[in-house]
Amino acid sequence: MTTRTPAPAQVVFPALGTTAALLVTDPSALPAAAAALRAELAAVDLTCSRFRPDSELTRVNLAAGTSTTVSEYFAEALQAAMRAARLTDGAVDPTVGSAVIALGYDRTFASLRPDDARPLPVARPAPGWQRIDFDPRTRRLRLPPHTCLDLGATAKALTADRAAQRAAAATGCGALVSLGGDLATAGPTPEGGWRIALADDHAQPATQQGPAVAVTGGALATSGIRVRTWRRDGRILHHIVDPATGEPATPPWRTVTVAAATCVDANTASTAAIVLGDRAVDWLRHTALPARLVALDGHVVRLGGWPPDFHPPTCGDLR
Repeated sequence: MTTRTPAPAQVVFPALGTTAALLVTDPSALPAAAAALRAELAAVDLTCSRFRPDSELTRVNLAAGTSTTVSEYFAEALQAAMRAARLTDGAVDPTVGSAVIALGYDRTFASLRPDDARPLPVARPAPGWQRIDFDPRTRRLRLPPHTCLDLGATAKALTADRAAQRAAAATGCGALVSLGGDLATAGPTPEGGWRIALADDHAQPATQQGPAVAVTGGALATSGIRVRTWRRDGRILHHIVDPATGEPATPPWRTVTVAAATCVDANTASTAAIVLGDRAVDWLRHTALPARLVALDGHVVRLGGWPPDFHPPTCGDLR
């Protein structure tokens, strides 16, 4: 008699202005794992949301120019963002908040005007992460005057890492957490790995034609310029801002997917690659991380041992 391993159980729901997905290798563990994920989502929303007047990030930004003490959770998120800035030489910089707001991304994406006729203000470079004065020991933080932090990308990735670890620890089974297409895994991996469909938009239904990859551990993140776009003053804008200019990055890539040990590192590298543009290939080669870059014309560049695309026979993949 042959016994079959149960297929991973899954739950998908909206969160953080995007889509949260949770898969576990033991279907009976899904409720406990989901509770762990929702707890992490609630914590990051209250701590790092740009769109909540009662969030800690809002308080910190309003206090720019003065010294304030932040929570342990905020300190962890800030240090992840500052580490990303250091590793990318400022290509990923948490001080882009004012630039993002000036472009019109000043509310949740679902609330944005799809076609905003207001003129764009003159773009200004981000103040720069080096000007953040933070003492990890005391958790005392002082931002330069008129500086707004945006911890969005790295905080979301950190939440995926934390939630996957928390879900696996609570249940003893394998867990995968995906937030807006950035995913982290923890615990035992299902046979053959977690099968992930690759696409410009993680929220679109998977198709048989799309490529997929098997993830056997660690994390995967995708950054791109085709999703979270809006029109303002006749221009199509997107949410990945070049800190050096304060303008949306103008890369030759429509998406960049990177694999790494943590979702924070994968997201840092994929976002940096979009900002770096033509310099991204050499920079990614230096990191030695597996990466897949898709050019605007659809040409694919694979680096760091990224495998050739394969197309699964079924369409049950997670995006």
